[in-house]
Amino acid sequence: MQHNTARGPYKGGLRYHPKVDMDEVKALSFWMTMKNAIVDVPFGGGKGGIAVDPKKLSAAELERLTREFARKLAPVIGPEIDVPAPDVNTNGTIMGWIRDEYEKEVGKDSPAVITGKSLKDGGSEGRTEATGQGGRYALDAFMRLRERSPRGMTVAIQGFGNVGSYLARYLQESGFTIVALSDSKGGIYVPNGITDLGAIEQCKEKSGKVAGCYCVGSVCDISNMEQMGGKDISPEDVLTLPVDVVVPAALENAITEKNAGDIKASIVLEMANGPTTREADEILREKDVMVIPDVLANAGGVAVSYFEWYQNMHNEKWTKADVFSKLKEKMDSASEEVDEASKKYKVSLRDAAYIVALERLAKA
Repeated sequence: MQHNTARGPYKGGLRYHPKVDMDEVKALSFWMTMKNAIVDVPFGGGKGGIAVDPKKLSAAELERLTREFARKLAPVIGPEIDVPAPDVNTNGTIMGWIRDEYEKEVGKDSPAVITGKSLKDGGSEGRTEATGQGGRYALDAFMRLRERSPRGMTVAIQGFGNVGSYLARYLQESGFTIVALSDSKGGIYVPNGITDLGAIEQCKEKSGKVAGCYCVGSVCDISNMEQMGGKDISPEDVLTLPVDVVVPAALENAITEKNAGDIKASIVLEMANGPTTREADEILREKDVMVIPDVLANAGGVAVSYFEWYQNMHNEKWTKADVFSKLKEKMDSASEEVDEASKKYKVSLRDAAYIVALERLAKA
């Protein structure tokens, strides 16, 4: 679905999921238009996908499907037309297949046709960590704007995949204390703070779940739970813990009118797409909870996708330090402009983010 090119080529992810349909990609392509405008990168919004369960396909079947998809897309994508990227159940390998097949169709080298590629296929340093790092920069920016220090502030993160795991690590670097983590199978809550995130990642990789990953030294086991003063919790419980910051980084509609009233955090950092329903938004607003909206908070990925496209177009190769420095500039600037619009129009940060985006689209 190609939504808008007022500010540049269409840009958005390709997802492989059994429930992908036109209504979903229409909504997501609109979101991409807004997100790209908010972080001020010269792209419009697009989205696409295939209604398929890739877990039921062999590697060879997945590659054949992807290459056929690329051949069908070839007439309507291109570095200056539509630049797809990975999304749900797609990755750098799949992006590499699409680049390769597109180049066969058009008969020339074209690395900028797609982003989210592996480094060997022309990807950018820092792309894997970009969404989590961008979320950290956004939260850090609002802490500065509110003249608050992260020292001693507690964080609970629902979702410990790529985004949640990197975000946890970076928030810890900023001075926040991570006290709860969960995946779809459950989670852990350690009020005194979770220190060794690397050990938990290894434990999850080994056991297939976060629950039970109480790590003391190099030993991660449920038997350490009592010693650490922790307990296993459900993914839903993570959102209503007595913490300063809660991060929905898993699925959409995680915060609804049913649980919004039970949220005790003063800040919600939306790292998933659409994690808060409209009804829940109103409840949180009445409770004076600061919601840093998804279209800003998780825009680090699209910003670094733009950096990848730029490097490909100009035959440049930036270091990870360069990428993160430029990402911080983008996230700081976007956060400041959204905060300014919120104060100027006396609206929530979410409404302010859309105002910033629409003003930029109107100018374009």
